[in-house]
Amino acid sequence: MTERLEVDVAIIGGGIAGCSAALHLRRNGLSVCLMEKGALGSQASGVNFGGVRQQGRDFVELPLAIRSHEIWGRLPELVGTDCEFVPSGHLKLARSDADLDELERYAADAAALGLELEMIGAGRVRAEYPWLGDAVIGASLAARDGQANPRIVAPAFGRAARAAGAQVRESAKVLEAARDGESFSVRCADGLEVSARFLVNTAGAWGGEIAAAFGEPVPIATTAPNMLVTEPLPPLITRSIGVCGGDVYVRQVQRGNVVLGGGHGWADLALERSRPLTDVSARAIDKAIQVVPWLASALVIRSWTGIEGQMPDHLPVIGFSRTTSNLIHAFGFSGHGFQLGPVIGMIIDELIRNGASESPLGAFDIGRFSAVERPLAAPADAGNGG
Repeated sequence: MTERLEVDVAIIGGGIAGCSAALHLRRNGLSVCLMEKGALGSQASGVNFGGVRQQGRDFVELPLAIRSHEIWGRLPELVGTDCEFVPSGHLKLARSDADLDELERYAADAAALGLELEMIGAGRVRAEYPWLGDAVIGASLAARDGQANPRIVAPAFGRAARAAGAQVRESAKVLEAARDGESFSVRCADGLEVSARFLVNTAGAWGGEIAAAFGEPVPIATTAPNMLVTEPLPPLITRSIGVCGGDVYVRQVQRGNVVLGGGHGWADLALERSRPLTDVSARAIDKAIQVVPWLASALVIRSWTGIEGQMPDHLPVIGFSRTTSNLIHAFGFSGHGFQLGPVIGMIIDELIRNGASESPLGAFDIGRFSAVERPLAAPADAGNGG
């Protein structure tokens, strides 16, 4: 049975970015229909480590991360829950002199962009974090960074968007999206047909397929973060832990479980399936024990993965299409979009209502992958709430 909707904005993809966009657009008076092929947050937004960090980002992402951090601090008023966000601090560990040099250079450059990091030497690491292994010789602390539960963030934004009046449709797999005169037409497998003045592509690893349908192919690859969680343990790990090189990450939640990850599992984009790999999990456990030896006797109770989109330069695509007016892309976050998700929705709202964002987006332009430089497709009637 066919159901037809006409809205101002159609959004493909129900991760944090898409759900945040639906919420902000609806609160600013635009009608919205979000279509998610599975459950909200069931892929990259919900299967990641849960680190809410500004530290360690590419410097072109840092203004977005700093802006997003403010949103994380007011989630209860925005979506009705804190999503288990805890500003535990993010401790990035050095295991060699080269790592220490890297951390010191990053801290100096980050300070110029507004992110204050605190260098911690070997003696202080031993005194303040006696549970760290001997391999750790120093660290950099981002005291205001933290962690949250990725399973519940996108659904929380989705519920808030629904409460604000947005149409949020799960199990609505998009079969076709096309330009239809002055609007877009989107057809779903469940019979839903949506007509909209603006189309937003927040389809994650599938975002490249949407872009290609509008003449903007990009070299997006598929990855699958390999994640594990232990039984509940006594409280010990007080910070969210990362390392130079990014080969392992560790955090402990309030219930006592320790979440850890490293490496990549198996994924097939066409089949929409993924799974963790035993050998990758074993290597991640070994590295985690080197960093936190106390974990040697912990029992792993679950492992998982999901599908993420990886760009060759590890930067997302964010901004207007270069081929199609009123098409906006925000995908390919390459394993570090969880913290950015809330502000990406705000940026999409700004692009649609104002034609531009207050955040710098030049580095994320989809045109960087095109051999032929084309002008940006200008928005039409961007300020009209409809």
